[in-house]
Amino acid sequence: MTQTRTSLLREAGLPYFFIAFIARLPFAMMVVGVLTLVVAERGSLSLGGLTSAAVGLGTACFGPLLGAAADRFSQRIVLSLLALANGTMLVIFTLAVHSASADALVLLAGFGIGATAPQVAPLSRSRLVTIINDRMPELGRSRTISGTMAYESAADEMVFVFGPFLVGVLAAGIAPGAPLIVAAALTIVFVGAFALHPSARAVSQERDADGRAPSSVAELFRPSVLIVVIGILGVGLFFGTMLTSLTAFMADRGAPEEAGLLYGVMGVGSAVLALGVAWLPARFAISARWIVFSAILLGGSCLLLSVDSPGMMMVALAIMGVGIGPTLVTQYSLGAARSPRGRSATVMTMLGSAVIVGQSIGSAVTGEIGERIGTDAALILPIAAALVVFLAGLANGILGRRRRMTR
Repeated sequence: MTQTRTSLLREAGLPYFFIAFIARLPFAMMVVGVLTLVVAERGSLSLGGLTSAAVGLGTACFGPLLGAAADRFSQRIVLSLLALANGTMLVIFTLAVHSASADALVLLAGFGIGATAPQVAPLSRSRLVTIINDRMPELGRSRTISGTMAYESAADEMVFVFGPFLVGVLAAGIAPGAPLIVAAALTIVFVGAFALHPSARAVSQERDADGRAPSSVAELFRPSVLIVVIGILGVGLFFGTMLTSLTAFMADRGAPEEAGLLYGVMGVGSAVLALGVAWLPARFAISARWIVFSAILLGGSCLLLSVDSPGMMMVALAIMGVGIGPTLVTQYSLGAARSPRGRSATVMTMLGSAVIVGQSIGSAVTGEIGERIGTDAALILPIAAALVVFLAGLANGILGRRRRMTR
């Protein structure tokens, strides 16, 4: 293929990044919005946690399959259908919760939300990486991919901080069901626009022109891919356990509504550091980055054992922010590099699903423990999640060393 001097911004177009950013917002609102509505209307924290877990289960079951469908039939077709299906499920869920429907129907509708969730973030990563590999000069391609993963992860951080905040504003200012109705509208409009953007057609054309069959499904289960999935599942667990335990911490001090503001300290710092990953020197190996930054995350989370004031909590969150953003960028970069031929959307949705599944499980378990045992016990869970991320980083380094020795 003839490669000319170009840039990713020129190839994708500036409107693409705006559309892709807004289109991923409903995904970040789902879990918190479902929990908020169920607790407010049904008065059951237990049912709310189960419903959030049902959303995560739906995503876990169908997310990778939808990614595989995007690889097979194109993102344009799959996302267009998902935009309509997910918007409809969000409305159905809201009506079910407000009605006298049985709890089982509410859980089923929650599962349907997760099963039809259009995971714009991983599909955007897949789309941009394909454009970079197919259309940009090989010289500097690696740095461009690293910078793209940094931007995408920073966008995710901003969305996962702003999403819960927006849910709180809409629920408090309008009605508990308002966040999901707004999410439905955003899904239909912006996910639909993302699906129909010309970049989706361009990626499909490049794929078809390649002429080679995609790698076998078995390639998705290589240890080098699975270790990244486990590591990013740990990140999702950290998000869920940290936000829920932080809410319990602030509730003990009579200000649960301020939890989102404190959480933003970690989110903003994480986003800034994530953007900086693209400028790290090449000699700072990507496997070493995972170990170093996850160690910072683990160290910051260990401070939760001694926090006794919002001020100390802010310090701990700021340190954790230094670690979480670069770790997430590193994991997505590894996922992009290790995607089998023709399976990039599948791998990226596997990673995106792992984040939302981890967040759902972490939120449900932490809420239950915080309610039954207490806040001190809940604050231990983010440490356990950070340990999962760190140990996965060590395992990734060992696997890499073995591959190099084998070669």
